[in-house]
Amino acid sequence: MDAEVTIRDMMTREYVGVSESDSVLGAVQLMQTEGVGSVVVLRGREPVGIMTESDVVGLVADERDATETTVADAMTSPVVSMRADRSLADAAGVMAQQGIRRLVVTRDDEMVGLLTERDVISASASPSSITSSPEPEVSDAELVGTMETNGGDTEYEGQSICEVCGKLTRELANVNGQLVCTDCREY
Repeated sequence: MDAEVTIRDMMTREYVGVSESDSVLGAVQLMQTEGVGSVVVLRGREPVGIMTESDVVGLVADERDATETTVADAMTSPVVSMRADRSLADAAGVMAQQGIRRLVVTRDDEMVGLLTERDVISASASPSSITSSPEPEVSDAELVGTMETNGGDTEYEGQSICEVCGKLTRELANVNGQLVCTDCREY
């Protein structure tokens, strides 16, 4: 039986956080330096908002001063969040229904990552990401050198190398765009 892809499988664990009291200009400079389209606004460790490129465009359109405006005045709040163990399909549905491009991912009420529309698109573009199975389909390019055995069967057929530890295994899953074995999958 195929298991559903979860938010955990596709989310980005690294995100850029800022404080509510930071200036919009400082946050935008950080976004540019980090190459991201949004920052999570944190109060301590709690996500209280998100500021996106779209929020900044609205600020500029309103002719507000980015050096004088705080992130709290420009952010979208409250954040929409979902648990990491929920299905990617559920997340895509919530994102479409809410009209949002980013979703805060939680585990035990603590933020553990961010799911973006790009993560969802990436999953839909990769057949191995859409469903998980004990023996994922592997392309010839991913196969490791084969060894002939009696009858012409190959001992390593259907196996690939974990892109984190280099282990040869049949049980790989796509995690943030990498093929990862069960030992290397972080929660």
